Amino acid sequence: MSAFDPNKLSIQFHPPATPSTPIIGRKYTLTHSDETGELFLDIGTNYNFNAIDWQLRDEVLAEWIQTSEAQNQLLGYAYVDGGEFSLEEAAFRYNIFLKEMQLALKGIIYGDIPFYEQHQYLLNSPIVIEYHSSYPAFQTTLYYGTPRDILNEIFNS
Repeated sequence: MSAFDPNKLSIQFHPPATPSTPIIGRKYTLTHSDETGELFLDIGTNYNFNAIDWQLRDEVLAEWIQTSEAQNQLLGYAYVDGGEFSLEEAAFRYNIFLKEMQLALKGIIYGDIPFYEQHQYLLNSPIVIEYHSSYPAFQTTLYYGTPRDILNEIFNS
């Protein structure tokens, strides 16, 4: 797994999103450069579709949702395939996403630290990633802990 380097993370806010608002509907678009190892995080109320490489489709999208009146969740999405890849290619993509998801989540969570300082109760909310694929084996939903877990990994490693 690639190591997380906060110096290689660029963050851009898209109004009306600010470092502290909104909560529900706050959306993250995380892209990267294979050449430089840089991560690019867009935070807004819409995904930054302009940042997505539509041929590679290796971005990670996430948003804060409310699952019940008392529970918030950070729900993420990874596009494995929509039928355009062979089973072998989809398996390769799925495994890359699995290998690199922890790095992606570190970028998303670390990049929004001021948000968690304002809304500390969200630090204990679940992070769930949905992997979207036309192949049932790769159409999965996985639990990745909480923002607190991710920050502990960053600051205690």
